[in-house]
Amino acid sequence: MTQMNVLQALTAAMAWEMESDPTVELLGEDVGNAGGIFRVTHGLQRRFGVERVIDTPLDEKGIVAHAVGMAMYGLKPIVEMQFSGFIHDAHEQIMFCASKYRWATGGEYTVPMVIRAPSFGGIMGGFWHSQSPESYYIHGGGMKVVAPSTPQDCYSLLLAAIRDPDPVLVLEPAVLYRHLTDEVEDDGRAAAIGKAEVVRLGRDVTAVTWGPLRQFTVEVADRLAAESGIETEVIDLRSLVPYDNDTIVEATRRTGRLVVNHEAPQTLGLGAELAAEVQ
Repeated sequence: MTQMNVLQALTAAMAWEMESDPTVELLGEDVGNAGGIFRVTHGLQRRFGVERVIDTPLDEKGIVAHAVGMAMYGLKPIVEMQFSGFIHDAHEQIMFCASKYRWATGGEYTVPMVIRAPSFGGIMGGFWHSQSPESYYIHGGGMKVVAPSTPQDCYSLLLAAIRDPDPVLVLEPAVLYRHLTDEVEDDGRAAAIGKAEVVRLGRDVTAVTWGPLRQFTVEVADRLAAESGIETEVIDLRSLVPYDNDTIVEATRRTGRLVVNHEAPQTLGLGAELAAEVQ
């Protein structure tokens, strides 16, 4: 076990997979020499070379389009969006190319690629730099979406995303990059996409959340217990598509109440989908 912050855990996962799988490549704006805008890819170009860690022009649509082609012909590209607010320029390539080619070709082609997107609020970055875009990408089908919120989950879910045969969007908790440190097993073991984690047991109400709000939700649950005796069961969804409906339903049956806590806009958000499904 090694103490890592969220940023270091992501770097370690990419380094592990690049070391063990020569088809894994990184591309994005300043991911090489500079190590990315948050320095998540720092040192990887020196370690693996400029042909595997590729600095690109400032063109999100072009970056993803190139990655789609790379993935269709045997590589496993990891794309970095500098912020999730910039991802929308690549929406067509993500939702109508990367996520659909398996189905459009009857399985002749797959697109095993990862899109990493620093997301959520808390960094005082303004609307371009503090977005929660999950609803756009869980809606279209054909790709998986994960939202890790701890160093261990960032490590093991990123490994799972890289190894998945289909495109995976990884919504990273930018506010926690350097502010959350914990022990990480750097052993190359991937998590199971689609499995939630019960973070805190409770009898009175079930709270479902994901991303940086996991930490906030646990803090509120602890305060409610201390001040009012209300015991909240906290579930970190971790995977948004597919999501672990069984764990949510089982917990809500026991407590009789469900609260969904997320940062994204309420209208047509994932929270409404979860509430409807549990109903």
